[in-house]
Amino acid sequence: MVSFVLQQLIEFSTSRPTKPMFSQMPVSPLSNRFFLSRGKPSEPPHFRGRLTHLLLLITAAPAVVGLAVSFLLLQGPLRAEAPKQAFPTLPDPLVTEQGDPVTTVEQWETERRPHTLELFRQLMFGRAPVARPDSLSFEIVREDPEAMGGAALFREVAIRFEAPRGAGKITLYVFYPNAVEQPVPVFLLICHRDPSNIDPTREVREDFWPAEEIVGRGYAAAAFHVSDLDPDEHDDFKNGVHGLYEDPDQARAQDAWGALTAWAWGASRAMDYLETDARVAADRVAVVGHSRGGKTSLWAGARDERFGLMVSNNAGANGAALARNRKGERIAYANRKFPHWFAENYKQFGNDPWSMPFDQHQLVALSAPRHVYIASAEEDYKADPQGEFLSAYFASPVWELYGYEGLAAEEQPPADRPVHSGHIAYHLRSGGHDLTLQDWNWFMDYADTIWK
Repeated sequence: MVSFVLQQLIEFSTSRPTKPMFSQMPVSPLSNRFFLSRGKPSEPPHFRGRLTHLLLLITAAPAVVGLAVSFLLLQGPLRAEAPKQAFPTLPDPLVTEQGDPVTTVEQWETERRPHTLELFRQLMFGRAPVARPDSLSFEIVREDPEAMGGAALFREVAIRFEAPRGAGKITLYVFYPNAVEQPVPVFLLICHRDPSNIDPTREVREDFWPAEEIVGRGYAAAAFHVSDLDPDEHDDFKNGVHGLYEDPDQARAQDAWGALTAWAWGASRAMDYLETDARVAADRVAVVGHSRGGKTSLWAGARDERFGLMVSNNAGANGAALARNRKGERIAYANRKFPHWFAENYKQFGNDPWSMPFDQHQLVALSAPRHVYIASAEEDYKADPQGEFLSAYFASPVWELYGYEGLAAEEQPPADRPVHSGHIAYHLRSGGHDLTLQDWNWFMDYADTIWK
């Protein structure tokens, strides 16, 4: 009991914000959500709540202490009234840096969106040194018109480019349904797991990329592996596209691209090919990622507005989940364990998300007015399912600015009850951290409603 109290004291002392930047303002006339802007610093409500929990732990009877501990540790479902009261320091996506409300689509697209995109580029993900290389070329190196027992045409595409320090190649696998009228929508998977998960021979079949089921639903199934862009390991940015584009004798800039930006850049190069493919409906391409790939899919959609649907599965902290929710993996942990993922600038925020001039709901909002799917898992505590739902909730006003419904839920839904009626889809799957066939079926159910 003493050790637990000490643990809570340590958590209490390290969780108080040092530089809160935003405060609650009156209700916005634009939506039924709170209008948030710069103002007088205020404490997050959970700061005061933790003091109450500690007093209970120290003074209450054992039975009450047990109840207090359970309350403190249990995440539980998010209620409708909670988001409006719990985050007084949260930046509003529809308020400019100067504190002016964004009331028109033109303001969003010419002022607030570019500024928000630059915040993420400079302070979190890093900037790529090049967009589409002038030397980019595509070659179909292998083709099978009777793949999957005749159900699909298979192509292996080599996407090649020249860089200052050598040549690069991304291998893209695509299965097209033979029984469906062309062109067809595409699900493009950013794969960070073992390459066997996207085995083009289909001798190994994993639910992580259920290509047969995707084709059977009338979609093309495409995938590439992140190691073609940058292996998921820290080597001081010497391998992959970093090594091809950067001079090793020069110090890296604080906003130089990390691995996730390299992977997102690769998704755009795959999109460059798909636009040339007559079998593909290039305006109906979904970019999909799980975990670190889910962080990447959101960033890919923010950077490249050609993607029509961004699917972020269990992306969690530093991805789809609100950093200010303070659950799941923290910023400092991600930067310590995966120092190659983000720009050096991101390390300055440590365990102090309140000092950030942005939060992850704004990353989601950068995809408006297109479609976004955020998927959580009930037992995926490190990914913070509640924080993922909150990001979708707080991003919704940007879709409302366009006249669309964002997230069609005021409350986090029960497990296995997808919410598909808005431009932001969401589900909380039972089970843990994974990309499953059930997830894919719900993604395709949603795509059916918007594309078919």
